[in-house]
Amino acid sequence: MFTITTTDDLARFCERARRHPYVTVDTEFLRERSYYSKLCLIQLALPGTEEEDAVLVDPIEGDLDLAPLYELFLDESVVKVFHAARQDLEIFHVDAGVIPVPLFDTQVAAMVCGFGEQVGYETLVRKVAKTSLDKSSRFTDWSRRPLTEAQKTYALADVTHLRVIYEELERQLRETGREHWVTEEMGVLTDPETYIVRPEEAWQRVRTRTNSPRFLAIVRELAQFREAYAQERDVPRSRVFKDDALIELASTKPASMADLGRSRLLLREARKGEIADGILAAVKAGQDCPKDKLPEPDRSREKLQVNPALADLLRVLLKAKTEESGVASKLIAPTADLDAIAAGMRDVPALSGWRREVFGEDALRLCEGRIALGAKGSAVKVIAL
Repeated sequence: MFTITTTDDLARFCERARRHPYVTVDTEFLRERSYYSKLCLIQLALPGTEEEDAVLVDPIEGDLDLAPLYELFLDESVVKVFHAARQDLEIFHVDAGVIPVPLFDTQVAAMVCGFGEQVGYETLVRKVAKTSLDKSSRFTDWSRRPLTEAQKTYALADVTHLRVIYEELERQLRETGREHWVTEEMGVLTDPETYIVRPEEAWQRVRTRTNSPRFLAIVRELAQFREAYAQERDVPRSRVFKDDALIELASTKPASMADLGRSRLLLREARKGEIADGILAAVKAGQDCPKDKLPEPDRSREKLQVNPALADLLRVLLKAKTEESGVASKLIAPTADLDAIAAGMRDVPALSGWRREVFGEDALRLCEGRIALGAKGSAVKVIAL
């Protein structure tokens, strides 16, 4: 197997790739000790069976510039194929502001093709490629060198089997006319906003049981400090302080180092120095926040007047549509969308795009009393009224 360690070799491979309709891509990375993923290895494979059609790109051992790869990623004549692409794409966006186009995610495609919810790569290898994966190198430190032959073989399998999986899923999508469904789903993955984490918005990901605006103001300031600190120093946010400690701090409102020392959940390193100073400043900023700047909790779902009987009928309809189409139910309409529709909301994903074709039109007709649901054996039937 060939490992690329120079920019010239990478450029030559990428030039070959431009003569093919697609390239499969995967990465190995570490994130346990940093905020941003540390790229350790890139695997690439072209259509074909020759040894040179699949390569490893080593950004650690080699002295190379990834510019040729990023140029390939932006070449719209070559489809870039990933499985569960989000974390891989985040690495490339953070490193160079590049997102591969056009993009094909086999996990999403498999959900559209009837393989269930968020199907794993190993499952697709078994069901589509009709082989199995060697799991011996799954939990490995990809930053250590030299890589063993077993590690290299394991890494390459992530892109060589992916060729067979892509070709089969692409064939199924083409035959069923569902190619545009997957294209729609790629919109989120190719949107740069997906990979931007703004410290001032970090509080919205913290789960709290209290919706007091003043309490949320302190949560907001603490979460913003933690996110900014973690980003600037490239450390995991949990190394600054964890969510449970953040909630405790917002509740106890420490005003001094002595107060911090009484925390049950705060890490020892966070009770002194820059982190401690940042915590105290954040708590004070939250307490001093003017009333007109206090955050408002999202109560839109709380105010929904959900018709429980209609919500149950929508669930039955979704089950019928899932069985009919073979598409994973959570991909069509999560529970929150069903409740929103039952409450009269119409600006929900389940009522737009390809989802409207599969489920949304009949969901609206059901809400308007223009169809009914009946049972025929074990199947649910839609009956026009």
